[in-house]
Amino acid sequence: MGLLGLLVGLGLLVLFAFRGWSVLLLAPFAALVAALFGGEPLLANLTQVFMVNAAGFLAQFFLIFLLGAVFGKLMDDSGAVTSVAAFMAERLGERRVVLAVVLAGALVTYGGVSLFVAFFVIVPMARSLFRAAAIPRRLIPPAIVLGTSTFTMSALPGTPSIQNAIPMPFFGTTPFAAPGLGIIASLIMLGAGLWWLRRAEAAARLAGEGYGDDVEDMTERAAADELVRERATTAREFDPAEMKHGQRSSAPAPVVTAILPLAVVVAVNLMMSLLVLPRLDVSYLAEQRFGSTSLAAVAGVWSVAVALAAAIATTIALNWTRLPALRQTMDAGANASVLPAFSVASLVGFGAVVASLPGFIVVRDWVLAIEGGPLVSLAVSTNILAALTGSASGGLTIALDALGQTYVELAERAGIDLALMHRVAVIGSGTLDILPHNGAVVSLLAICGLTHRDSYFDIAMVGIVTSLLALVAVIALGSAFGSF
Repeated sequence: MGLLGLLVGLGLLVLFAFRGWSVLLLAPFAALVAALFGGEPLLANLTQVFMVNAAGFLAQFFLIFLLGAVFGKLMDDSGAVTSVAAFMAERLGERRVVLAVVLAGALVTYGGVSLFVAFFVIVPMARSLFRAAAIPRRLIPPAIVLGTSTFTMSALPGTPSIQNAIPMPFFGTTPFAAPGLGIIASLIMLGAGLWWLRRAEAAARLAGEGYGDDVEDMTERAAADELVRERATTAREFDPAEMKHGQRSSAPAPVVTAILPLAVVVAVNLMMSLLVLPRLDVSYLAEQRFGSTSLAAVAGVWSVAVALAAAIATTIALNWTRLPALRQTMDAGANASVLPAFSVASLVGFGAVVASLPGFIVVRDWVLAIEGGPLVSLAVSTNILAALTGSASGGLTIALDALGQTYVELAERAGIDLALMHRVAVIGSGTLDILPHNGAVVSLLAICGLTHRDSYFDIAMVGIVTSLLALVAVIALGSAFGSF
């Protein structure tokens, strides 16, 4: 009955989340159903397991959600994201339209801009470029997914994405874990994705397929759509309902002013991770009032948080005159972080209840018995949970909350560097999360005015297949040569 309850609870969570019900309600309800079938005390599971673990996730990562959303909103309202996108389009020209869209998305998301901010700015630009180049409109979503939701989310060393931050407290790693392998994985994703998009574009031209019938600008309607909002806030770290708040600059920022805050994120993150924090005396962290923790457990989060804070200060300083409603912009960014953070925390709470049930032992033993060792087992578990929840961050946290310590012990016994475990976990979470029910996919299609039938096959090829190829390569290289 315990295993049945686990499956029923998970099934209800997936089913109703796909129908647009709020995860804030669904996760505790599904957790109670799982506990009921398992014959476990309901209120104790709700208050002492679900809430404690959800609160623990917020305590660890809410600061990154908050700073990331504020930074993204500042970059949007200052015109910086628009300026970066226009710069890429101008430099690469009409003959390399797809590459321009991919690299524009990659540049702003690797620099710390929230995914949905990038969506709302890059989609209108992409429509204009694709129309002028007579490239089918249906290829806009896969081009944006490749640039924003693959290698810059999970593979590039130092990426400030929440997915790259989640393994750090579990493995004691930094955002730059396994940098060589991360770069190789990024090149595989980017290269394979661009090859597929070029192939799709060439096939469309050969068939005489042009841009197609245009549609009205759907960005504002998509931002206000409640179904899109519920799915989006579970998938990523920005509430699209806040896009309409604040006041966007009437003129784009100069390109140097626009790019500098993105460079600050990367530079400060690197400096904090490799130079500043390792030299600090933080023995006080062992005190009970600081949670009796260690630098390894908090250094990664500290690095990303300081980097985002520095980028926020830089953005404000450089764009003071282009932020006419600074307080409203920052308020909107702060508000945009709350629902996504609590949604993912609720998924974490659900996962904690499931992991505490006796029936979970069967699942744990099955996952750990997968042939190929801890790396393959970790990749499979993060893939499955990200696929079921439609959330890379939710699936990754559930997997590590339930099995993180076990994987640390297995890695130590097998002589596997925890930096390699970090990179495999993050890339694994960013593969099957891009299934049709993923909130980012649903939101992007809505913004583009397209359907799954129009674009999902190409999205899956550049988002899922390329990431799986990179994951296999990282596991193979890591197993043969270790972490580098």
